[in-house]
Amino acid sequence: MNETPRIFSVHGVRYQVTDVARAVAFYTNHLGFRLEQQHLPAFASVSLEDLMLLLSGPGASGSRPMPGGESQQPGGWNRVVLRVVDLPAEIDALKNAGVKFRNQMEAGPFGRQIQVEDPDGNPIELFQPAQ
Repeated sequence: MNETPRIFSVHGVRYQVTDVARAVAFYTNHLGFRLEQQHLPAFASVSLEDLMLLLSGPGASGSRPMPGGESQQPGGWNRVVLRVVDLPAEIDALKNAGVKFRNQMEAGPFGRQIQVEDPDGNPIELFQPAQ
């Protein structure tokens, strides 16, 4: 069978930050990351080799509160971000498989995302870039 993989790469790792510009300066000035894109004050992405680090400030779509009102804070919401081809189809497939979701699909200027949990409660974000 030549089935197209639904999840085809790791998109990056998302870090919640309180000040995106300060975080960009830290990673680029101190750790050798390169600025890829930014939409201040909400979001920026920096890279180092194959690692894409997504820096989400309080105004980013990837930082919005969970349905119960819990706020995403630095240190507790860091997660692997997996890039998908069709996010709504992935959501349906995972719901049918009984996977636990942390939130509903969120949309922002760079794409759509949702968080799921592994069996131990670790967060994983599924991300579909904007076209």
